[in-house]
Amino acid sequence: MFTGIIETLGRVERRTAAGLTVAAKIGAPRLGASIAINGCCLTVVESRGGRHRFDVGPETWARTNLGALSAAGAVNVETALKVGDELGGHFVTGHVDATAEILELSPWTEGFRRLRVALPAALRGLVAAKGSIAVDGVSLTVTAAAAGHFEIMLVPHTLSRTTLGRRRVGERVNLEADPLARYALNAARTLRRRA
Repeated sequence: MFTGIIETLGRVERRTAAGLTVAAKIGAPRLGASIAINGCCLTVVESRGGRHRFDVGPETWARTNLGALSAAGAVNVETALKVGDELGGHFVTGHVDATAEILELSPWTEGFRRLRVALPAALRGLVAAKGSIAVDGVSLTVTAAAAGHFEIMLVPHTLSRTTLGRRRVGERVNLEADPLARYALNAARTLRRRA
């Protein structure tokens, strides 16, 4: 479990068909620890000298934007939530629902940017204005939602401390709906079936 508050930017050291190595200043996580890379929960299989290696299977490569990473590319890094930690964002599982294309990234007001992202069918009914969503692992508040897209206002801090400040129109981002929205939608569907 994560919070969507990115701890640091990491750098891709190596990507192979079976794994990913990321350089990041996150201490020395134990083997088997969960770390979110661009919002995707991965298991540490080796950690030495600030370099952390993860096994990545075909399903993860196919369903996330990790397969598009290039050597020396930046990634968002967050270690798992510990009991007693501050929950500054929202509960994020690290299980990416879908990837989607950035449709617009434009200036909003002084230092702020509007991020418009396509809304995949898998997330329809789970994204609402004032609700939470994780974009590349970053906990964000939805400012507007429509049938085919949603919008977020990116604040200067988020732009400077995450990969979202480096993103471009046409790139794909990892999306994870708020788990609370998922349970609420599931409960509503169950009640409709019983009615």
